[in-house]
Amino acid sequence: MPTVPALAPHQARRLAESFGADPERYDRTRPRYPQALVDRIVALSPGRDVLDVGIGTGVSARPLVAAGCRVLGVEVDARMAAFAAAQGFDVEVGTFEAWDAGGRTFDAIVAGQTWHWIDPNAGAAKAAGLLRPRGVLAVFWNVQQPPAGLAQAFAEVYRRVLPGTPFASTPASALDAYDRILGPTIEGIGATGAFGKPERWQFDWTQRYTTDEWLDQVPTFGGHSRFAPAKLEALLTGLGDAIDAAGGSFAMDYATVAVVAPAIRSQDSQSCEYMEHASRSGIRADRR
Repeated sequence: MPTVPALAPHQARRLAESFGADPERYDRTRPRYPQALVDRIVALSPGRDVLDVGIGTGVSARPLVAAGCRVLGVEVDARMAAFAAAQGFDVEVGTFEAWDAGGRTFDAIVAGQTWHWIDPNAGAAKAAGLLRPRGVLAVFWNVQQPPAGLAQAFAEVYRRVLPGTPFASTPASALDAYDRILGPTIEGIGATGAFGKPERWQFDWTQRYTTDEWLDQVPTFGGHSRFAPAKLEALLTGLGDAIDAAGGSFAMDYATVAVVAPAIRSQDSQSCEYMEHASRSGIRADRR
């Protein structure tokens, strides 16, 4: 059940900035990322200086730090940034497109579950200007696919309680719903001319949830913190009833999907091209 708004995701700013309502719950319940993904990113990176775009509470940053990386986070939501800072992460608040790097460059730029909130063209151009030679851009998402019967039951609850939301539909494949994200992401990277051909990686895994565990996570989904309390309560009751009817627990299939591209031009060339792109697009040029 991806959070894909009717607008292009990066234009839905209020939704993008809604995740910090309960950062402790977000950090406690959100699924982690496969170690195999982290290992491949670290292996590709020419060094250990990493920028985490949309660091949130640090879910994507923790395994990178454990692997020996030095991580700086950029986070649009001050509440999420404060939580991450309290966990020991270096975090600066702002939108990535307008963030001032102050001349700093990085060996890798990552974004876990956040790149769709970034303008795909401006974001890729900004990343190109911040990466060192042979640096890597790696953006990734956890895509959920509940069991077919339960996915239909979930959608029916949303249609009854919150008709018209993206969660009220049941795509044939959750991965298909992410084409609206992955396509523009790949196109934006290619348009810079500063990266090698983007690769798409996929890591499949499964996590079992009890009714209580799943309901604990649901309020962290995009936009759910903005639902009226009575609506959210009705939603949780309906979803809980559906899981209980299925036996009180279920196995969620996840596909962690990544788009990864290596920088292929020199830093000076990338920097100049970013400045030119910023001037043409009206983006504030943050390079010094």
